[in-house]
Amino acid sequence: MSSTEILIVMFGGLSVFLLAGLPVAFVLGGLSVLFTVIFWDANALVVLVLQIFDTMHSEALLGIPLYIFMAMLLQRSNVIQDLYRAMELWFGHVRGGLAIGTVVICLVMAAMTGVVGAAVTAMGILALPEMLKRGYDPRLASGTICASGTLGILIPPSVLTIVYSVTAQVSIGKMLIAGIIPGVLLGSLYIGYILVIGYFRPEMIPAREDGFRASWREKFLSLKTLILPSMIIIMVLGSIFLGIATPTEAAAVGVFGAGIAALLRGNLKFDMLQECAKGTLKTTGMILWITLGAKAYVAIFTSLGGADTLFQLLEGLDANPYVVLALMMLILVFLGTVLDEIGIILLTVPVFLPVVQFYGFDQIWFGVLFALTIQMGYISPPFGYTLFYIKGTLPKNINMSVVYRGILPFFLLQIVGLLICVALPDLISWLPEHMK
Repeated sequence: MSSTEILIVMFGGLSVFLLAGLPVAFVLGGLSVLFTVIFWDANALVVLVLQIFDTMHSEALLGIPLYIFMAMLLQRSNVIQDLYRAMELWFGHVRGGLAIGTVVICLVMAAMTGVVGAAVTAMGILALPEMLKRGYDPRLASGTICASGTLGILIPPSVLTIVYSVTAQVSIGKMLIAGIIPGVLLGSLYIGYILVIGYFRPEMIPAREDGFRASWREKFLSLKTLILPSMIIIMVLGSIFLGIATPTEAAAVGVFGAGIAALLRGNLKFDMLQECAKGTLKTTGMILWITLGAKAYVAIFTSLGGADTLFQLLEGLDANPYVVLALMMLILVFLGTVLDEIGIILLTVPVFLPVVQFYGFDQIWFGVLFALTIQMGYISPPFGYTLFYIKGTLPKNINMSVVYRGILPFFLLQIVGLLICVALPDLISWLPEHMK
């Protein structure tokens, strides 16, 4: 069988089983074994074993369970509830203030945890009922939460960024820092959209009827809730940016800071730690299983000539480099609707990287575009992961069609943000270039 036929069979088999709803890790691992025996040799299964050992010896992956554990601690320490109350005091009187406050909280949560599900679920529980109670259009309310909640994919400390860096063999620290400005850019686009909607379509965001306006004393007193989150962000991102700690060491510092936050709030109890440890174990185990399966699949795919064939096809297009880049981004958006971000990275980066290098694109710049595009896939109807995160928090009178319509304007804003980052690469490279 030719390498082109192998390429078709491997991608076709993968697509069929994933669309059938089978677990990603087992699909990747099972197909790796099957294709190795059929297309290669049973003795070549040793390649899969070597991939497992190589993965388990990666020190860079140590940061993943630490960042997840930090997110678990913060989620259960009620820090987010206090942040929401503070944002309500500061922005509650502004038309669209609750939605703006939600975006700001999601930015802060992204910088503290880097876990998408935590932000979407927390804001779905806290912010969505309050916005609906104030008369916000359900489409705007749900769209704001879904879009803002995905910022954890881009803003450090992002687990996705660590996996990308390990797979692409680029600096984890630079990749983490590179996502800050694009993440803030997206958050600013969301806030700008909310303000425009509030001005031109006030029926979607009614003015507050009770006339409540917090005093300046209440506002400044509420800022004390930002002290702990700010300290954690500075401890993690500051130590990486200044070269004081590696990303893995910074993760350990972040866990310490999250533990202090929980202790000061009186929530650091054995039962809570046990729950956090179990949650971390489950999430980390899932990521590692997907990692093992994907690395085995890519190893067999590359060894059988699939990667070379795909590279030759792209090279043979003789197209503008940015057309090829757009094609890769479209593939990522599609994959983002059926695969989680870890699986997408491990499957596509080894295939896309030779193309990126061939066209002379910067790998850090491409990595941020990669994250932006996966973020788009996460909010793409009808199968985007984030849309299902919020589903469990929706009241009975709101169905998923409302969420689908609400997310479309934010999807378009994502495209605008992506185009800005493509046109202005310095937005991505400026902070990494100033790292120590």
